[in-house]
Amino acid sequence: MLPNSIERFFQLRERGTSVRTECLAGVTTFLTMAYILFVQPAVLKDAGMDDKAVLIATAVGSAIATLVMAFLANYPIALAPAMGHNFFFGYAVCVGMKIPWQVALGANFISSVLFLLLSTVKFRENIFDAVPTGLKHAIAAGIGLFIAFIGLQWSGVVVAKPGTFIGLGTLHSPPTLLGLGGLVITAALIARKVRGALLLGILATLAIGLATGLVKFQGIFGVPRPQQSAILQLDILGALKLGFATIIFTFFLLAIFDTVGTLIGVSQQAGFIRDGKLPGCGRALMSDAIGTTVGTLLGTSTVTAYIESAAGVAAGGRTGLANVVTAALFLGALLFAPLVAMVGAGVEVAPKVTLYPVTAPALIIVGFLMAHNALEIPWDDASEAIPAFLTLVGIPLTYNIADGIGLGFISFVLLKTLTGKLRDISWVSLAIAAAFIAHFALK
Repeated sequence: MLPNSIERFFQLRERGTSVRTECLAGVTTFLTMAYILFVQPAVLKDAGMDDKAVLIATAVGSAIATLVMAFLANYPIALAPAMGHNFFFGYAVCVGMKIPWQVALGANFISSVLFLLLSTVKFRENIFDAVPTGLKHAIAAGIGLFIAFIGLQWSGVVVAKPGTFIGLGTLHSPPTLLGLGGLVITAALIARKVRGALLLGILATLAIGLATGLVKFQGIFGVPRPQQSAILQLDILGALKLGFATIIFTFFLLAIFDTVGTLIGVSQQAGFIRDGKLPGCGRALMSDAIGTTVGTLLGTSTVTAYIESAAGVAAGGRTGLANVVTAALFLGALLFAPLVAMVGAGVEVAPKVTLYPVTAPALIIVGFLMAHNALEIPWDDASEAIPAFLTLVGIPLTYNIADGIGLGFISFVLLKTLTGKLRDISWVSLAIAAAFIAHFALK
């Protein structure tokens, strides 16, 4: 596209942005989520898949889904295999239940097709609109806390502790010092209102990591060479057996509410939501459904909207042009895999404990930027505020966006019923609460 055509197509002027800002936002989003290119292969390798094939599926699937969101919905919301979904796929289904990864992919594909079909009849759009206003703000703030919690974990500031579950880590360890140093730099840039603060913070942290030897220089160019392809290897017939109905339902439920929750969170942060509704919500949800379907065909777990997109929004991204940049970088990563590996570099500090100090500071700052949504919760109405509060704390503490939303919906319906405010409960809210009760009962 020519520059003027780009501006018109993506409505840059109407949304108060520019090509430069969108490009910066796209790069920022990519750098904050580039870790998935290396985490995803590591997780699915334990499920029996070829890690290099998973890397290719992750990069290509993320790029395609992100481009669909760019051109169909014109939102700066990137997509990639979801954290949490991949662990459920790899460890709960494949390792725990001893189900072949081909069958697990088949089950995921069935849920994604159902997801896609329901998107055509505005099923998910109705769910989005049915989320009470208080819960919408709580979801956005809760996701912010979730992102910050992940950042604190990845920097080693917060660690697992027996008895109390979590506690303060060893702050003087080199990887944690790197993460804290990056946090101070990024926070100072944010406070001084420097454009591109998140991106500059990431690059500064990377430079310090390279200079101190915590991040190893791995080269610039490199192409993954898989031994076994994952493309179109899904076993749909195997997944249609009656015993896999619960697995398909779980994939489906996670996909619905992780997507809705992420769209609400990022859209609130960007200021897209008007009167409780997201313009073009149906197209955004359709983009996500297409991404999930494409991802399973290529050979990776659920591809969905990414909460790290909030980093690009914080950098000024307001249109799908940012997504075009992010998608191009996902594809380019296949040619520059060693370079991307340095940004998403993990530092193993103990058996099965890996820190990601380069990207952690950006996640903490994004959490801070999203937390202000809590101010919009109607705290003076307990029937609204308590469900919102349970959602706010439930998302980070259950380590699951969908579960946190479930706690909010169930408590919302119960409190509205017990306080005689039945008119505030839509049939969609009632159905969602019932679905979550069934989901929690099957866990």
